[in-house]
Amino acid sequence: MSETNKNTLAFNDPVGAFVPHSLPPIKGKEGGPLSGLTFAVKDLYDIAGFTSGCGSPDWLESHDPAANTSPLVQILLDAGADMVGKTVCDELFYAFTGANAHYGTPRNVRAPGRLPGGSSSGSVAATAAGLCDFALGSDTGGSVRIPASFCGLYGLRPTHGRIDLSHAQAMAPSFDTAGWFAGEADLFHRLGQYLLDSNAQPHPISQVLIGGFAFNHADDEVTVPLQAFVETVRRDLPDTSELNALPDGLDLDEARETFRIIQAFEVWQTFGEWVEATQPDLGPGIRDRIAASKTVTEDERDEADGYRSKVRGVLKDLLQPGTVLCLPTAASLPLLIDAGQEKTEYFRKKTMALISLASLAGLPQVSIPAVRSADGVPVGLSLMGWAGGDEALLNLAQILGPYCKVS
Repeated sequence: MSETNKNTLAFNDPVGAFVPHSLPPIKGKEGGPLSGLTFAVKDLYDIAGFTSGCGSPDWLESHDPAANTSPLVQILLDAGADMVGKTVCDELFYAFTGANAHYGTPRNVRAPGRLPGGSSSGSVAATAAGLCDFALGSDTGGSVRIPASFCGLYGLRPTHGRIDLSHAQAMAPSFDTAGWFAGEADLFHRLGQYLLDSNAQPHPISQVLIGGFAFNHADDEVTVPLQAFVETVRRDLPDTSELNALPDGLDLDEARETFRIIQAFEVWQTFGEWVEATQPDLGPGIRDRIAASKTVTEDERDEADGYRSKVRGVLKDLLQPGTVLCLPTAASLPLLIDAGQEKTEYFRKKTMALISLASLAGLPQVSIPAVRSADGVPVGLSLMGWAGGDEALLNLAQILGPYCKVS
C-alpha cells in the first residue's frame, strides 16, 4: 500500500463512516457555485495518488494508487465543494445491509440500533450525521435507494449511463450507476445540474401511478405510514391513478431472480480473476455470494436477459414521458444490527423484488424521506420515472420536500 493511503482523517468520525485509509480533505475551487458545501465520496471513486479500497483491505493492498481522479469528483471540486474524505462501503459492494466485516458498520443516527443500508453505507451515514452536506454513492441494485430510505435522506439512482463512471470501480456494468445523498430537498435538486449529463428527456409530470402492487408487497409497517403520506400530498401531485398489478403478468419475484442472476454473472466477470489470483479474506456473506457468482453460466445469464428485456419493455410502455410510478423504496423497515440470517434473507428477497425494477429497466428512481414508522424509524417513498426523466423526479422531490417528516 502506498504511503499516501495511511489514515489521514483530520476530523472526528463518531459514526464510523470514513475508511481508515481516507485521504486528506481536498478544497474545492474558490468562489464556485458550491463553495461552502462539503461532500464525502464512496471508496470506489478514484482520487489521483490514492487507492480505492472497494470495502476490501485485500483489494486495497493489491492495487496501485489511481493515476486519475473520477470526473464526477472533479466536477464537484471545480464547482467549489470541499471533499472531506472517502467512506466505508460493503465489501466489493456485494450487499445492501451496510455491514462490513473489516471496517465495521457505520452508525445510523436516525434509526439507532438499526443498519444504515448499503452498499453506500458510509456515504449515507456521514450525510445523516451532518459530517458533510451531501455524499456520492453508487447504485447497482439499490445501494443508494435503500440507504436513503434507512437513514431518512434523499437519494437518486439516475438513468443508467447519465453519469460518467470512468475512473470508478465497476461491479455489474449493465446495472451500475452513480448516485448521491442529501438531507435537504433543495440541495438534492440543485446537485442534478452539475452531476447529470445533457441527455435529459424533459417533460412535465402529468400522471402519478400509485403502485398498489408494491404497497401490497411491502410489510404493513412500511405500507401504512406511506399510504397516509401519499393521501396527504395528493393535492400537490398531478393526476393520480392506482396500479394494482404490473402489466403483461410481470412478476416481482421473477424480476428479482432475473436481476440476481445477471448481477452475479457480471460480478464474476469483474472480480473473478482477482479473486482466484489473490484468494482474498472475504467477509461472511460476501464470500458465499462471490463463490455463487462463479457458478452462473452464460446460458443462465442469457435466459435471464430475456426476462430483463420484458421488464424493460413493460416499464418503457408504462412510464411514458410525463408518467411517474410511486412505490415504497424498501419492503421492510431497516434491519436491526443483530438481525439473524433468517430475517436478513427475508428482507433481501422482499426488498430486492421492488428495487430490481429500476435496475433492470435502467430507469431513474428517487427515494425521499417521507415519514417515520409507528416506532419512529425512517421510511422512504420512491418515485420512478422514464429514461432521461431524472430532472423531473428531482423537481417532484423538491415539491414534496416540505411534507417530509424525517430529519
